[in-house]
Amino acid sequence: MPLILHAPPVLFRCTSSLPRRWLSTYNFSSSDFSFTSGYSSTIDTNTATKGPLGDSLLHGGHRLTPRALKDHLDKFVVGQRRAKRVLSTSVYYHYRRIQQLRQQQEEEEELIRVARALDVHPLEDEFPGQQQTMHYQPDYGRDEFLPIHDHSPLTLEKSNVLCLGPTGVGKTLMIRTLARVLEVPFSMSDCTPFTQAGYVGEDADVCVHRLLAASNWDVRRAETGIICLDEFDKIAKPKSTHGSKDVSGEGVQQALLKIIEGTTLQVSAKPERRPPSGLPGGSAAAGPGGPGGANKGEVFTVDTSNILFIFTGAFIGLDKFIMDRVSKGSIGFNAHVRTDSVALEDEKFRGYTPFFTPNEGEGGKKRKFNPLELAEPGDLINFGLIPEIVGRIPVVTAVEKLDEEMLVRVLTEPRNCLIKQYEQLFLMSGIELRFTSGALREIAKAALKMETGARGLRTVLERLLTDAMFEAPGSSIKYVLVTEAVAQRKQPPLYFGRGQKHQFHGAISEEEATWARYHGQIPEEKPVNRNYEDYKEKGKAAGFT
Repeated sequence: MPLILHAPPVLFRCTSSLPRRWLSTYNFSSSDFSFTSGYSSTIDTNTATKGPLGDSLLHGGHRLTPRALKDHLDKFVVGQRRAKRVLSTSVYYHYRRIQQLRQQQEEEEELIRVARALDVHPLEDEFPGQQQTMHYQPDYGRDEFLPIHDHSPLTLEKSNVLCLGPTGVGKTLMIRTLARVLEVPFSMSDCTPFTQAGYVGEDADVCVHRLLAASNWDVRRAETGIICLDEFDKIAKPKSTHGSKDVSGEGVQQALLKIIEGTTLQVSAKPERRPPSGLPGGSAAAGPGGPGGANKGEVFTVDTSNILFIFTGAFIGLDKFIMDRVSKGSIGFNAHVRTDSVALEDEKFRGYTPFFTPNEGEGGKKRKFNPLELAEPGDLINFGLIPEIVGRIPVVTAVEKLDEEMLVRVLTEPRNCLIKQYEQLFLMSGIELRFTSGALREIAKAALKMETGARGLRTVLERLLTDAMFEAPGSSIKYVLVTEAVAQRKQPPLYFGRGQKHQFHGAISEEEATWARYHGQIPEEKPVNRNYEDYKEKGKAAGFT
């Protein structure tokens, strides 16, 4: 229902300086307060707001959302839809928790400041000289207890994340990208050199030390940062220790328990190792005592209760434990039937997924189930993690292995894709580099055989372009073309000079047309075999006898 704005009431105050006849002779009408010049006196609340406030959110909401974070990840990482959603959601709510904690800290500081101001200027009694008021305490019986009042605010606890998946699929890249967008202190540590305290190697609390250094030794910012522990599967306890003490497996997990859950650590600013003054860089090396840093030997107290921990690892062999559990008792006398395929298409595995799975995947294709998506805490315990640390990681997600189609997209779609990087490298020397569609397919096939994920693409490109990167700079070569035959190592890259631009683009068009026709994208015209009977029928239709 539209709201009607009435004319505002006009109040007059009679003063001695105003003649009364001015007020009596002037008659006000409703037309004096009507909206003119294109404006209306009604407001329609059912239509969308127009103008500069049309895109604003209700109640001052923040524009940063999990969907916006996921869309930002799509610019850098190909595929991994489920992992992107989980990581975006976890990091977003960690960011919101940080904002609430900072707001609570500011309110507590304001209350302390007001309390100190009142202590400096105490309130006086209402009536000076009267007796001080005494507060009455109720008399509780012996069997009664004083009521306990806890006015502490609601505490939002963190949810640590474990990301499973093979190497070279974008686990680390997604976490780095999210931390860079949120401007939150972020540090990454490798779990491989971690050992128990007192043994050769790094202690488990070195990850907090690196986070403190990444936040420029600001304890308040470090206590709300993100720590990524890579190669987390390397600290799993082995099947058998052969009588030796396990100092890099279960011992490290025990040391990480309190750090992950939340404890107070004493972190000392260790001096940075500097080369002698006689060596290059010895005098200019910066240590912890630089501007904005920490002094040598200074000790910081860091609370890890609000630090978000994200664990990543390949967990090679975990899929075997999962398939043993899923396929248990298929046939025979309680036999374990396990499939060797990594991607499953059987509908019976849909019931084992811990989340809702749509029938179709990306691009309308039939969804393939990743065995790592079916991981349960029991599978992680069988792999070698202790139950205490598994219980402190409530969120588990998995990334899928890249296929040939996804590797081609990795070459061309992300913002920092390899094709753009190598084109820029050649462009710095005034050389234009181009790849054909057939070459991209062959590069993806070669990288897929290496089984190193997207990292294998750079290896293949370096092998193909090493000779061109050596010969082209400083020569008459201005155009370099990589075709399907070049990617198959049947011939060297094609070089074109300054005046051969038309031949360069003609070769690209011919190669693309040949590749498209071969793969069925452009239907090839088939010759029509005509005989005497065909010509006779055509003649009768035209009226010739």
